[in-house]
Amino acid sequence: MSLTLGLIAALAWGIHDLCVRHVSQTTGIFASIVTVLAFGCLLVGPVSLFAWGEEMGANALPLSLLSGVMFGLAAIAHYKAFSIGPVRLVATIIGTYPILSVAWAMITGTDVSILQWMAVGLVIAGVGYVAGSGDQDASDASTGAAIFWSILAGAGFAITFAIGQAASAGGGELSLLAPTRIAALVTVLLLAIVGRINWHPGTTGLWILAIMGGLDAVALASVISSGGSANPEFASVGASTFGLITVVLAAIFLRERIYLPQWGAVAMVFTAIAYLGL
Repeated sequence: MSLTLGLIAALAWGIHDLCVRHVSQTTGIFASIVTVLAFGCLLVGPVSLFAWGEEMGANALPLSLLSGVMFGLAAIAHYKAFSIGPVRLVATIIGTYPILSVAWAMITGTDVSILQWMAVGLVIAGVGYVAGSGDQDASDASTGAAIFWSILAGAGFAITFAIGQAASAGGGELSLLAPTRIAALVTVLLLAIVGRINWHPGTTGLWILAIMGGLDAVALASVISSGGSANPEFASVGASTFGLITVVLAAIFLRERIYLPQWGAVAMVFTAIAYLGL
């Protein structure tokens, strides 16, 4: 179940990331994130309100809020990295965050076998290969900054998911959707206000940001709600394939060519994921 939720998240984020580079450069990073998070809040708010009476762990709400804060910070780094690119580098680095997720699971007492570690490694290597041979637009001047923001984003997502899954481990997955996103939205807004950064999106491209908000909400909810399932860290592994899915979707809808070795890497990734799901 954890892997299924992770793959749902990867599909949602894969579509979402087709739009990130464009909107972050035309609308602005903070304006894009604020709008995406706001639309996500509108989507999950009624769900959380309806489910608010369900049982949850003692520390679920504060952990959920902390997870939201970390997600807001990770989202800023994520958008910043994709706005300066190159996409092949950014997606590859961010896609390595499951190493942190699985390592944390081991530290906290989860038994992860050598074969499972090997499968995780194959997923990361395959995603890196496919994403790394996707977008060839790059500027040498932007590479160092892209690496820096990508590392921050990947670490931020790993921490977000670990805290969010701990929050939902005792139940209350639906109830916690809104608090997580509201905390993320408030975090981004406060940073924009303190930094005197424009966060008003205007009306151009608002419908794209609304769709992105829905996709982002579905993706985050899928990963965090895996906290009550067995091996929730594997949801992070599944979600990390978003870079691969972005490249595949670009090939399907934007007619970008994928060569045979890349398709072989795609097959390797999903074979490894299938093994983790056994």
